[in-house]
Amino acid sequence: MAVIAVVHGPNLNLLGTRETHIYGSMTLEKINAALHNAAQPNHEVRPFQSNHEGAIVDYIHAARDWAGGILINPGALTHYSYALRDAIAAVKLPTVEAHLSNIHARESFRHTSVLAPVCLGQICGFGWRSYLLGLQGLLDHLAERSSPT
Repeated sequence: MAVIAVVHGPNLNLLGTRETHIYGSMTLEKINAALHNAAQPNHEVRPFQSNHEGAIVDYIHAARDWAGGILINPGALTHYSYALRDAIAAVKLPTVEAHLSNIHARESFRHTSVLAPVCLGQICGFGWRSYLLGLQGLLDHLAERSSPT
């Protein structure tokens, strides 16, 4: 069984009401429920949301003691948080970056992720399903890594 730390960054607590033409109408609570359902019966997800960079860094540090991997939607921290990038690199947990919108088709400042170089991969543009796709990719990676070749 894998335990996955799910990290939701700034402003994601407003999903379902915030710029629904970009982020959709699915609430964070419903996304977390969908992740729980997708992970069961063999895996567990532990969601965490904060609007504070330091709290997210602390959660990632703590996850090294109990998580097999991280699924993260860092929100705007994607583009400038070297502290978050360094935390992901430091804990050495396989990490998948997920975004609701296609960040590469939006404003130019959103095109660069400072986290991508320390992540397994990035899923974006599939709305709330980006989380499910990221979770599946992460679980598949963990399964392949643990199975004998």
